[in-house]
Amino acid sequence: MQEGEVEKRLLRAVRQVLRPLVRILLRNGITAHTFQEVARKEFVDVAHEEFQLDGRKQTVSRVSVLTGLSRKEVSRLQALAPLDTHDQVFRNRAATVLSGWVIDADFHDSKGDPVDLPFDGPSPNFTELVKKHSGDMQPRAVADELLRNGALLVVEGRYRMHRRGYMPLDDPTAMIDILGTDTAEFIETIDHNIQTRDNKWLQAKVLAENLPEEHVPEFETYSRRLARHVLDELTHWLKARDKGDDFSGDDHRYEIGLGLYQITRLVDKHADQDPQSRDANEEKER
Repeated sequence: MQEGEVEKRLLRAVRQVLRPLVRILLRNGITAHTFQEVARKEFVDVAHEEFQLDGRKQTVSRVSVLTGLSRKEVSRLQALAPLDTHDQVFRNRAATVLSGWVIDADFHDSKGDPVDLPFDGPSPNFTELVKKHSGDMQPRAVADELLRNGALLVVEGRYRMHRRGYMPLDDPTAMIDILGTDTAEFIETIDHNIQTRDNKWLQAKVLAENLPEEHVPEFETYSRRLARHVLDELTHWLKARDKGDDFSGDDHRYEIGLGLYQITRLVDKHADQDPQSRDANEEKER
């Protein structure tokens, strides 16, 4: 690839990533100035944490060179509070509780489905589920979170699993947190695949470019059923091998998983035509 072509394509890709993000920011009153401050902070933090020279401590001067910011600006940004990930850690643990409920036979009925659980009392109960599958998390806090986002329902004084996956559909703030974590994970996968020739991570999608509207609901139902099956299979596999809070031993440990998402865009059938032809076609249709 010619010199400058990588930069050109990368900046084009950045604009594509930014468009839906900017839409969300504007909708929620975040200005370009505020976004610029956040972006500058991340440039400084990443340069400081991940781009130091081998065997040498990272310096303000080197971060300044890497980022193009003045040393004074680098020092100012380094003094700002680091990214807080506490809420996401808690939500990950809540999702782990749901996964345990799905696959652990100790919390199933005779048909193998997740059984309704009292908070405590006779076994099996929700408190036991949390302690077994989420370690030191407070059972009441986990229950409140799962009730709040609609994963649980209370039926005759017991908790019933309403959704098998953690997806806070009715909580915009939690969805915004997921915007950060899930988008970052996907970009990290692409970054890994750009940098390596071997051992590429799974990155695939299937897409129809001209699907009649009548088939969209059918696709949504069909794809969700298939995805649920795949995720349940992977949940069983991962839970059987996940060491939980046990970090004994000298081997490396990883967070690992697979994400799925739906793509739906309304197609402009005249998008690839020149303006004159498009106007002529629109006139014919009228």
